[in-house]
Amino acid sequence: MPETTSFHDLAAFTALPRVSSLALSPDGTRLVTAVQELSADGTRYTGSLWEVDPAGERPARRLTRSGRGESAPRFLPDGTLLFLSSRPAPDPAEGEEDRKEAALWALPPGGGEAAPLLRRSGGIGEYAVASAAGADRVAFAASLLPGAEDAAQDADLRKAREKAKVTAVLHEAPIVRYWDRDLGPDVPHVFTAAAGPAVAAAGTVADADAVDCGTRGVDAAEGLALSPDGTLVAYTVYLGTRPDEIRAAVVVADAATGKVLRTLQEPEAEYSSPAFAPDGRTLVCVRERRLTWEESSDTTLWLVDAADEQDAGRDLLPGFDQWPGAPVVSPVPGPDGAPVVFFTADEAGHAPVFRVSAGSGEVVRLTASGAYTNVVAAPDGGAVYALRSAIDAAPAPVRLDAAAADQRPEALPCPGAVGDLPGTLAEVAAEAEDGTALRAWLVLPHGASADAPAPLLLWVHGGPQSSWNAWTWRWNPWVAAAAGYAVLLPDPALSTGYGQRMHDRGWGDWGGAPYRDVLALTDAALERDDLDAARTAMMGGSFGGYMANWIAASTDRFKAIVTHASLWNLVAFGGTTDFPPYWMRHQGDPLERTERYERYSPHLRAASITTPMLVVHGDKDYRVPIGEGLALWNDLCRFGVPAKFLYFPDEGHWVLKPNNSRLWYSTVLNFLAHHVLGEEWRRPELV
Repeated sequence: MPETTSFHDLAAFTALPRVSSLALSPDGTRLVTAVQELSADGTRYTGSLWEVDPAGERPARRLTRSGRGESAPRFLPDGTLLFLSSRPAPDPAEGEEDRKEAALWALPPGGGEAAPLLRRSGGIGEYAVASAAGADRVAFAASLLPGAEDAAQDADLRKAREKAKVTAVLHEAPIVRYWDRDLGPDVPHVFTAAAGPAVAAAGTVADADAVDCGTRGVDAAEGLALSPDGTLVAYTVYLGTRPDEIRAAVVVADAATGKVLRTLQEPEAEYSSPAFAPDGRTLVCVRERRLTWEESSDTTLWLVDAADEQDAGRDLLPGFDQWPGAPVVSPVPGPDGAPVVFFTADEAGHAPVFRVSAGSGEVVRLTASGAYTNVVAAPDGGAVYALRSAIDAAPAPVRLDAAAADQRPEALPCPGAVGDLPGTLAEVAAEAEDGTALRAWLVLPHGASADAPAPLLLWVHGGPQSSWNAWTWRWNPWVAAAAGYAVLLPDPALSTGYGQRMHDRGWGDWGGAPYRDVLALTDAALERDDLDAARTAMMGGSFGGYMANWIAASTDRFKAIVTHASLWNLVAFGGTTDFPPYWMRHQGDPLERTERYERYSPHLRAASITTPMLVVHGDKDYRVPIGEGLALWNDLCRFGVPAKFLYFPDEGHWVLKPNNSRLWYSTVLNFLAHHVLGEEWRRPELV
């Protein structure tokens, strides 16, 4: 085993290629993925498209290359490869050379140069294509400024705002920001347009003929689909005018006229992520029971007639105790003629691919280990392709038999290998106070032993309804392992993958069951003789950051705590977060129901904190706004807690820019080295 790996050198780690997204050609012979690589100047990641051999015999080959990068590959029925890019057009019009909005591009099936297929002044967002032979529609998300009736008027209004240096936004709906971006003044719409072989060959879509199928409320990229023949379009929309009333629904419209045929909505449920069955009339989507003060949400897949408003639909997964992700419908129905649906769901530290038959209701787990995303089904229905990752494996494309249970996937040659890891992976089990079985992943550095026990870092995930089951670039435990730490990754109450009861036992009890579960797993891990119970630290981001603050205010057992994008004052947070519906329904109106705020807001316990803390926050974080980090920092200073504040003016909920990410890791490791290992504090370079 080498003494150094890519995880020992932050520059080398940052430069590792990162694989995302998959698209399969209509004939099943071409599989395309997007690979993010470090730019030449090392300041950003740039995407390119690579073709992967579905048979796994040929090495991957690069298809695109530009300074702005490419993403979101899709295939037209004739094999034309579409993608999004902000690269300049081959012959840009005057004044258009520096436009950075994403456009839709087309790469001919026989090779050659890519050409812009569709450009909008406000850019193109999510898009979908019809899959049946001869179909000629593309659906796409784009925005119009108020007062604009078409793309030409929208472009004129944007130029007028730019010329006048006007940046103000007048909002008339409650959601004004989303994650790390401001919404408005433009309003997201869904459009369809002709984009068949003749149009693609001509190199442009007739944008003036695009059909407006309606507004979305928030362009959250949570579902846009075309029926195989291109006659129907379905998309997710947000309804409601009060924060506590906002809910997701699915709209189905005629793709040629834009006429809305039905809106799938309920007062007590939300619908998203629509996908059409091969018959073009049946729709499968995610249905989520709306959470309330009393109970957590619950999620399933729903089968419904796309256009018949009288059809209420039915549950595809009755009795399935996990939460399914977005459905992927096989192009080939089952032997009984019913749709066959693939989906992923968190399960006990993994996220397998499942198959369900809409006819028999039989659910088959195709994979036993690993976490899968970007599932695509082969045109003959015999194979499934996906990106597989795990705590100890970066995302990479694989092929699965569409019918076999608990199989070992076949890896396909692709960029993105990370090389040797600086440690090994184990599991930890414990029992909660109420008897619930608990588990966690444990990353162990090489060399940890009873004679040389490793210091332990406890990392609590965000969400809170999430799970440690997949590879992560942002909080990568192997970087910490390379520095000599063991990393415990627990799934406490509220985590996904352990059934509905795991959600319910932590609901409304953030500082209760989840906190006790985290400590129970920590205690179980520290029973190992290769871990040093005298040298421990704790880290968390988002909900994990809340837990970091709660732990800091509840115990002094850790030598240091790192809190990232964390909730501090729960009352203040509820009025400033970008998506208050979840918060209002879970915590309650602070003017009417104060008990959860009073019981579990960490800021009320600020005076009890003595553990050294590193506070990390980005100014563009709209999910957990910067005010939370500032208030926490000021309280720590007020009470004399040894603390530091790492502030990123240009980052959001996550630290994504390469050099900022390197700085994040180096600051965290230096802070831990000082307080956990007893080393002298070293201020990172460039800050």
